[in-house]
Amino acid sequence: MPIVLVFALVGSLAIHGAALFGTDVELFGGGAETIPLRVEIQPPAQAIAAVDPPLPEQLPAKTPAPKPVRKAVSRKSPPPLAPVAKLPAEALPENVPESALENAPETMSTAAAPPPAPARPLLPASGVIRFAINKESLGLQVGRAEHRWEFREDGSYRLTGVTETSGLAALLKPVRLEVESSGHMVVGGLQPERLRSLKNGKDSNENADFDWSTAEVRLSRDGSVRAVAPGAQDILSLNYQLAYLGRLADGRTIGVVTGKKYERYSLDSLGEEDIEVPAGRFRTLHLRAMTDNTTEIWLALDHERLPVKIRFTDKKGESFEQVATELGMQ
Repeated sequence: MPIVLVFALVGSLAIHGAALFGTDVELFGGGAETIPLRVEIQPPAQAIAAVDPPLPEQLPAKTPAPKPVRKAVSRKSPPPLAPVAKLPAEALPENVPESALENAPETMSTAAAPPPAPARPLLPASGVIRFAINKESLGLQVGRAEHRWEFREDGSYRLTGVTETSGLAALLKPVRLEVESSGHMVVGGLQPERLRSLKNGKDSNENADFDWSTAEVRLSRDGSVRAVAPGAQDILSLNYQLAYLGRLADGRTIGVVTGKKYERYSLDSLGEEDIEVPAGRFRTLHLRAMTDNTTEIWLALDHERLPVKIRFTDKKGESFEQVATELGMQ
């Protein structure tokens, strides 16, 4: 290979490696914050049927009789039941398990419905997904990533994500990013409590602490406290919360904390696709989230919706693709 081409390739890897593994890297979408943040709080809507109760029938006035006379009393049909209210799709909370929705009746009465059963892990107690990260325009692998999960008997969980450069990119600029999310399983899925991140072994100051008693999150990057919507996730727990969202094929909106900001992600469903990655062939649901950048994710429908492919495209059109090389469950 001509020496000029080698230098050009190394220079390109340096630029793209910095873009992928810089301080603004996110494991699920986002990027450098270039516009003011707008916080949107959307409490779940309530559908209440405004139905007037049926008026009782007017009874005829009683006429006094000279003496008691026993007569047959006819039985009248009971008044009709009050109509029921149908809940629109947008009134459903973000974190209702899909299985509960599939078995639910089409209509619901105005009385409060019983809450769904507490969420239990859909995955084994522990497991791992490993990814190769490719720079699409170069057709080269520039990094690797690993996700691990651990669900404990007390209802707590711990998720970790490690992303690092590899190959020529590692020789030019070795970078290792570590993210940890911890919290508890609640009704409807995962409830994150702490998000921690390291860059090359040092605190990257992109951490978050959730306080669900006040529905707020504190961001260490600027010390701000933001209100969060029910069911909001951090950037790592989102990958595993998707398995608990009902009617995901219709698209959903969910709050996401990245460690430096909070925003609402609109997840557009692009339908089912059969894809092949190094870990195997999977039937997937293809989702897309568009913010300043575009993130796409393919969820393995026959493997508890685990992410097996993730594509990140920045506003300049540069794309990086994570493809699963191994799915291990214990």
